[in-house]
Amino acid sequence: MVDKPEDPIQYLINFLKRDSVDVPRIILLGPPASGKRTIAKKLCEHTQAIHVTLSDILNDDKNQDKKQKISKDLWSQLIQQRLSKPDCVRRGWLLEAIPMTQEEALCLQEAGITPDHVVMLEAPDVVLIERSSGKRIDPVTGDIYHVTFMWPESEEVAQRLETPRTMMPADLIAKKLQKYHTEAHALKRTYHSCLKIINADQPHVDVFSQVLNYVRTPRHSASPYIPRILLFGPPGSGKSLQAKLLAQKYGIVDICCSELLKAVSADENHMGELIKPYLESEQQVPSSIVLRIFTERLSRMDCTTRGWVLHGFPQDVEQAEKLQESNFLPNRVFFLEMTDDIAIERVTLRAVDPVTGEWYHTVYKPAPGPEVQARLWFDPRNSETQLLKRLKEYWSHAVDLQAFYPQAVYINADQDPHTVFESLESRLVG
Repeated sequence: MVDKPEDPIQYLINFLKRDSVDVPRIILLGPPASGKRTIAKKLCEHTQAIHVTLSDILNDDKNQDKKQKISKDLWSQLIQQRLSKPDCVRRGWLLEAIPMTQEEALCLQEAGITPDHVVMLEAPDVVLIERSSGKRIDPVTGDIYHVTFMWPESEEVAQRLETPRTMMPADLIAKKLQKYHTEAHALKRTYHSCLKIINADQPHVDVFSQVLNYVRTPRHSASPYIPRILLFGPPGSGKSLQAKLLAQKYGIVDICCSELLKAVSADENHMGELIKPYLESEQQVPSSIVLRIFTERLSRMDCTTRGWVLHGFPQDVEQAEKLQESNFLPNRVFFLEMTDDIAIERVTLRAVDPVTGEWYHTVYKPAPGPEVQARLWFDPRNSETQLLKRLKEYWSHAVDLQAFYPQAVYINADQDPHTVFESLESRLVG
């Protein structure tokens, strides 16, 4: 049977992505004259990654005026379009001098562009200023050389070298370096989990050797895997508490479906305005919209580098399939199990103190005194009638979800929360 996709280009990209898990995704940063272009070209020769620069991207965009400053959104869109082309998907990519600011780095994260390795070259300013004054360019290949640090071996190449048309004076170079250092500090914080700083004040062959060794190192080789956890369970099973405990101990991102939707709704953007009417009327947000929100959130740098624990989504097999098609694959799935009677006891008897925000429970954690007891607020959504509807909805999909995730682990949730956590943890690291 032959596939006849509606969008052939996107189909091809998705097809290529299946085999592109280990392709290089590299960002190479550094101050002016640190040797980025030379290292980038050699690195791409060795890794077969596509060398991407902002000037190349702007040249590809025929509608863009090269002298006009582009907006942040257009900048992000152009980079996304370039990295989505089949050559970058299949062979990987190297972004040279992209991003240049923390704001640009966050734009890339929001667009789902996450590098496996970030290399930042460093050298003393006096060395960089001296390099700038001695720079020479091969007009045939565009390769950069230096009269002192890197002279070509070929006499033919040496004969045709030219001085750059725009040689900056030392004071202007110093100002550019000062601006770079200001932004570099923030970029280091943004990419700290995958960053390697390399001294560029040494022979370029040594610099290249160190860069190549780093990008060939598998990401997070010190740990067995980046946790990507799904937590299922009926209302009252303790999903939120267990997710919080896992996030605190392992530094992973805790993503609760209802909390994420509330946060998006609070933003005054298109997506927030789109889902706000559903939340205000207590209607279910359409799965297609929820999936778009989760795709964006799970693509951010914190999730891709630290891992995540997700609860409240997916709620049925259709959503689970869509999540899988989006290539967000959990490596641990847990079902917290308990009877409906226990769920009713846990949920219907809990209330919140509107003054302190503290939660109490009639049986397990009574209010400390009559004054607090008198002002407790019981959420009408936690009434027995409403809870039974939610339990019925959960169990109507639970069997199919259990079949969809055959490797799932089942945990008895009718225990002390710390005992439940120990059970989860033993299967998480085991």
